Amino acid sequence: MDPIDTPEARTAAVRALEAEFGELISRFRRVLSENANRVSPGMLPGAYKVLTTIARKEQVTLSHLADCLMADKGQISRAVRELEALQLVTRTPDPEDGRSSLISPTAFGLERLSVARAPQEGALLKALDAWSLADIENLSRMLHALSAGETP
Repeated sequence: MDPIDTPEARTAAVRALEAEFGELISRFRRVLSENANRVSPGMLPGAYKVLTTIARKEQVTLSHLADCLMADKGQISRAVRELEALQLVTRTPDPEDGRSSLISPTAFGLERLSVARAPQEGALLKALDAWSLADIENLSRMLHALSAGETP
């Protein structure tokens, strides 16, 4: 039987969801830290997040990267310089805007990222092993709607 949809019940459900997100965020922070260390010992999770975003975008300007990560351009610039020094990313002139550069992952950067992600990808696949494909796709769709502020 479905619970009665009252304002109080909805508030309690949202608070429970918030608590679960808090736990998920804490776990995710640990994963980011571990992955960053596997890419390069001592790498900070923030630099790792910059690397994963560059890899996902394939080619991105510093300004767009800062917008995507909702971070200060100077902070992102320092992280990109660190990633360049580790030969994980490279900059090339932006053909559409001579004042900016396009930042791309190097083959070495993609390799290190793959090695770093492997343990968690296996753990997530194992954790979702008993889930139906439809449930996984539905969770993904609903999380996207939540993060985009849409109704699923």
